[in-house]
Amino acid sequence: MKAVTWQGKRDVSVESVPDPVIEKPTDVIVKITTTGLCGSDLHLYEVLGPFLDAGDILGHEPMGLVEEVGPEVRNLRSGSRVVVPFNISCGTCAMCTRSLHSQCETTQVHEYGSGAALFGYTKLYGQVPGGQAEYLRVPFGDQLPIPVPTGPPDDRFVYLSDVLPTAWQAVAYADIPPGGSVAVLGLGPIGDMAARIALHQGAETVIGIDLVPERLARAAARGVHTLDLSADSDGLVDRVLDLTDGRGPDAVVDAVGMEAHGAPLVKGLHTVVGFLPDALASRLMRRFGVDRLSALYLAVELVRRGGTVSVVGVYGGMADPMPLLAMFDKQIQLRMGQANVRRWVDDLLPLLGDDDPLGVDSFATHRLPLTEAPSAYEMFQKKSDGAVKVLFQP
Repeated sequence: MKAVTWQGKRDVSVESVPDPVIEKPTDVIVKITTTGLCGSDLHLYEVLGPFLDAGDILGHEPMGLVEEVGPEVRNLRSGSRVVVPFNISCGTCAMCTRSLHSQCETTQVHEYGSGAALFGYTKLYGQVPGGQAEYLRVPFGDQLPIPVPTGPPDDRFVYLSDVLPTAWQAVAYADIPPGGSVAVLGLGPIGDMAARIALHQGAETVIGIDLVPERLARAAARGVHTLDLSADSDGLVDRVLDLTDGRGPDAVVDAVGMEAHGAPLVKGLHTVVGFLPDALASRLMRRFGVDRLSALYLAVELVRRGGTVSVVGVYGGMADPMPLLAMFDKQIQLRMGQANVRRWVDDLLPLLGDDDPLGVDSFATHRLPLTEAPSAYEMFQKKSDGAVKVLFQP
């Protein structure tokens, strides 16, 4: 089969690789019909190379049709249409039964002290072959895949793999009071969808902050009050205060994470580490790694006293300095974590009807064949051509 493989920093290629096979009696093989390119994939493209091997198959946002089922699978059959969550959870362990699927005890990666394994996402999360491919082996066939109706286009359901539950959890963790306010930092796919969900759930003031004109315009068209970080960064805090009765928003969603702009010293350190041998680089990153924390610092500065910061952007540093004095003084609540995908499916499925309140049918900006993955990664990384959400169709 054809699959998108990591070959080195800023180097992905589509290669012929062996087809996946049933390995356990509860496995299913899914023929992929649509699979997404995620902002988290850019961390592999740019930063996390020490935890990858050449040839690793990328991608964690797939859906498709069941091609083959293991002998112990009861709920699916050949031809079933499914979406595959990005985190691999058994559905039955102590963490899964607490709706903490991203902490699944069956698939935790103990070697690295990590939570549940992820499709297509480095040795840190199990080095499991990913979904930017023609076929995918999916474990826990009766618990993990999400059955979806036939008929509507893939765009209607593919975001159940990651974008929708991640954005939904970000808003849930933000704990916006009825009629309250929220600022969303970063209007990429997750931030954009989080802003839409906050509006749908009744937030009175939703402020979206970014520096890419196309992303700002896209959010503004949905009713988000947008602020351009690049136009007036020094006056940004005052502008947010003006929109929130001088207090700051009730909640801030950090949908940026380690991709924050600024902090040139940290960016330089990332570059230097990228030139080290993998064994040394991985040890340094795991013990002394730091992130660009501009977005997190801004979130702490913006949120009102007693408010909540919900971190959904991915961070990876082990030695990040936190502004604990400000956080303590402002009595800030901080929530974060990988989305517990299966936890939110029942909330999300009713919103995926023909009325399409979240705009999923038109959410993708680019739909490309899998063969164009290398150029798509470059385009997405550079935020060129208005790229917000890319879907591949193998």
